[in-house]
Amino acid sequence: MITGLHHVQLAMPEAGEDRARGFYGDLLEIPERTKPAQLQSNGGCWFETDKVRVHLGVESDFRSARKAHPAFQTSDFHNLLEKLKNAGYRIQSADAIDDHARFFVNDPFGNRIEFINAESEF
Repeated sequence: MITGLHHVQLAMPEAGEDRARGFYGDLLEIPERTKPAQLQSNGGCWFETDKVRVHLGVESDFRSARKAHPAFQTSDFHNLLEKLKNAGYRIQSADAIDDHARFFVNDPFGNRIEFINAESEF
């Protein structure tokens, strides 16, 4: 019945769009997509490729997701890890799963994000 995951929605506080663009657009290199006209007044922003869709929506009583999280595969694991470190993000190491290295980072709003090496190596 389920054929795929269309997108993941994460929450952010009001006026967080520029910080979202800096993290998801600039650091993770996921291009921003213009939200549909009928949703633009809600705030937030969308980042999408042909395989990954991350939507950030504004919550007036925002609380970061500290346990629940998306897990992104990356083909450039080590470079992404260094890029995030150099940008000042605290890396939280994690044990490999099925021979895939992984780590966690909190986005600018404190939402937990996991990154998994697409290759089965460390």
